[in-house]
Amino acid sequence: MVQPGVIKLLVEADKRHQLTQRERITFTLIAQTESVSAAKLAEELELTDASALRPWLGRLLTWGLIEQSGRTNATRYFVPPALLREAGLDALTTLTRVQPHRLRALILEDLERFPDSSKSDIWRRVGPEIPERTFRRALEDLVASGRVEASGETRARRFRLKPGVSGHSDEGGQ
Repeated sequence: MVQPGVIKLLVEADKRHQLTQRERITFTLIAQTESVSAAKLAEELELTDASALRPWLGRLLTWGLIEQSGRTNATRYFVPPALLREAGLDALTTLTRVQPHRLRALILEDLERFPDSSKSDIWRRVGPEIPERTFRRALEDLVASGRVEASGETRARRFRLKPGVSGHSDEGGQ
């Protein structure tokens, strides 16, 4: 079921721009989530792949009714915060679109408090609403940079801060 605030947002957008049926459907799907990947949106619309989204996105990007970040399959679509605020849909903040340097800082802080943690435990504490792939990439970046040590393999793999690394900052984060 579509949230009442999303319906209000859709009606206002439709008044200003006379959306096509495809644009209405796409806008509603995106507005109901914090952000959605191109692959997930294509799946929701029952399209073969993300490259088939162009007619569904139509003029939504041009008019600023939705915005995008990332590229190719990592592209994420979302309704601009100003439009959400106007419709009263800005009540909750989530970590869905957390910036990479902030996510790394959250992981470091978690590992300072809970050394020798599994990936799933860290993800559960930091924010399960963060896409798993995004979380995994951030954790792997920390291991590759030498700030986090990993021991064990597959499910037995555990992570901890490397000695001398603080969980309270992410040097060079931006």
